[in-house]
Amino acid sequence: MEDIATSMDASADRQWLNLGIGNPAAIPEVTATWQRMTAEALADSFHDTSCRYGPSRGLPRLVDAIVAYFNERYGWDIGPRNVVVGPGSQMLAFIAAALFTGADGDRDTKLVLPMSPDYTGYQGLSMTPGGIVGIEPVVATGGHDDRSFRYLFDLPALERQKDVGLLLVSTPGNPTGRCASPAEIHSLVAAAEDHDVPLMVDNAYGAPFPGIANPAAPPVRHERIVNCFSLSKAGLPGERLGFAIGEERHIDPIVSFLANCTLHAPQLVQSALARALETGALDTMVEKAISPFYARRRTFVESLLVESLPAGISWRMYAAEGGMFCWIWVDEDWFDDLRMYRVLKERGVFIVPGRHFFTDPEHSTGLGRHPRQCFRVSITADEATLAAGIEVIGQVLTDMHAGTSRVPANT
Repeated sequence: MEDIATSMDASADRQWLNLGIGNPAAIPEVTATWQRMTAEALADSFHDTSCRYGPSRGLPRLVDAIVAYFNERYGWDIGPRNVVVGPGSQMLAFIAAALFTGADGDRDTKLVLPMSPDYTGYQGLSMTPGGIVGIEPVVATGGHDDRSFRYLFDLPALERQKDVGLLLVSTPGNPTGRCASPAEIHSLVAAAEDHDVPLMVDNAYGAPFPGIANPAAPPVRHERIVNCFSLSKAGLPGERLGFAIGEERHIDPIVSFLANCTLHAPQLVQSALARALETGALDTMVEKAISPFYARRRTFVESLLVESLPAGISWRMYAAEGGMFCWIWVDEDWFDDLRMYRVLKERGVFIVPGRHFFTDPEHSTGLGRHPRQCFRVSITADEATLAAGIEVIGQVLTDMHAGTSRVPANT
């Protein structure tokens, strides 16, 4: 992602087609609603939120709004001590990794990703070398003419894993858009119980917001689960706001960690979120704007990929149920994700190489070259950029297959 940003900044006069971007789409109705919520917070609570320190757990008004929202919507029985608000769900995941993994008596416990590939940001959550382990999935494909594939949890491998400190999974997943079913979540809970550790579930794309999933399975409440929620994909990525819900024994240490490292999350946006929850504005955004937009956009992008990627090569697209990306597997000996990235970059198109979503792509025991045969395409760019970029992707794959693509040096 740094290479994409620096390359675009260094050649600002060049027309780039960025299909690697992780930003959510700019949906006018969503932007307008957050502007209104923020303006109201600015007018009513600027002095109390921006001109004063606040509690590390989160603004009481927001914590109370979260408690009321989840109790009413899902029938949960949580209180304020089950909630912590932080500067983004990724920071909350980092804090959990720092608290629940690492030195533990005479051993070092690990952050374990039950499904690899998963979000690249998880790869830097451990301060201990070798402190993160990704469980490789079982790859399931359809018939010869079926261009789709899926990943299945390898639960026996997860059960065999030693020195576990914390399990962490995203659903819908980044990069695949794979949604863990309630039954699969309960299987992961059972694994967490066997290892006597927490299970952190990152709902950054899921229910109740932003609801970029089909079907949008509700989050699961369990004493082992720490559910994380983010406002980034609901339209506020730059404000860095997220929150977690779990048992007090898991939440209280996170509150203490926040108090010592950053004191509290930004408070003006906390006030805006409280209003959005209390008034139902956030639910309206999800139901009327966010969910329909991404459903339409996914259909559009998947149809472009089917039309543009060459029929004469063995490629498959992940059978995604949500998220903001398409995940492509090119099952050919000649294909390499970094090579494709470099060729596409020379032609003004960015994607994200797949290997970065695996914890040890060069030494896979069960997947072989698969981690180096995948790439991620964002569906959030405008339709013209998507159409032009995917056309170039198809051309590059054709050239790579024919052996006519040139790999640029020093890129």
